[in-house]
Amino acid sequence: MARSNRSRSRAVRAREDHPELDVERLTSGWRRTESRGGREWNVQPVSETQAVKAYLCPGCGLDVAPGVAHLVAWRADGVLGDAADLASRRHWHLHCWRIGTP
Repeated sequence: MARSNRSRSRAVRAREDHPELDVERLTSGWRRTESRGGREWNVQPVSETQAVKAYLCPGCGLDVAPGVAHLVAWRADGVLGDAADLASRRHWHLHCWRIGTP
């Protein structure tokens, strides 16, 4: 059997230096900015696995059930500041966000 000249401690160190990628976080979507109704909105997609609570969609007035992919939207250009905008975020059905105006 051939002997490797590579140090095992180096291989172990190389694995420890690089944290494992969180694939679900990478594929769940990224926050983006969209213009709607003359305003700027932050939009964050929520995957099926991340959706664990029920929310009321402001577009249709129906529940966004747990396990349903949807998005969260909040003002990006509010006058009361980022904290107030984030506190007033709403969960929308994907279809309702596409056809509606917040």
